[in-house]
Amino acid sequence: MSSKDQILKSIRNKIVPAADLPSIDQDWIQYEDPLAQFSEVLGMVGGAVEVVNGPEELAQKLAEIPAYSQAKKTVSCIAGLAGSVNLNDIEDPHDLEDIDYAVVPGEFAVAENGAVFVTDAKIRHRVIMFIPQHIALVIACPDGNVNDAVVSNMAQAYERLVWDSNHFGCFISGPSKTADIEQSLVIGAHGARSLHVFFLK
Repeated sequence: MSSKDQILKSIRNKIVPAADLPSIDQDWIQYEDPLAQFSEVLGMVGGAVEVVNGPEELAQKLAEIPAYSQAKKTVSCIAGLAGSVNLNDIEDPHDLEDIDYAVVPGEFAVAENGAVFVTDAKIRHRVIMFIPQHIALVIACPDGNVNDAVVSNMAQAYERLVWDSNHFGCFISGPSKTADIEQSLVIGAHGARSLHVFFLK
């Protein structure tokens, strides 16, 4: 018997006692002002937050961002905001590799870690949330209450997830960054170079 077989046999013969799953009924962290906390955390990781009143102000704020105003190819998945590239006209998602700026919808934000939950439920090519040079996430607040769009922690975030159809979803924070052992931080190394989150009232 080879040493590999002996190791595998020992593993198979090892009986590990069962363990109960941890309880999720905990006193999870809460914030008095979840929006302020979300803005602070996202700012610390290189993102930015704006609260805007309607599509017109959203377009105005975007125009003030150099990466958007100077972009050659933009995609918008937000009603009332046009992009230069229409996702519905794209058959192969590889053709989106040179998009400079994408504006896509977010579902809600998490104050604890500065993340936004996104899905592809209303987006033809989900790669548009990851491949552009710069990204803006727009969280709709139809009743005008921005605080309803921000939860304090991930436990609350998971409670809000609704899987009524088979679609993709994930939490995004950003922009992309990486650091080496020499403590050199690089923004946009393997993803978006900037991230703006807009709460649309």
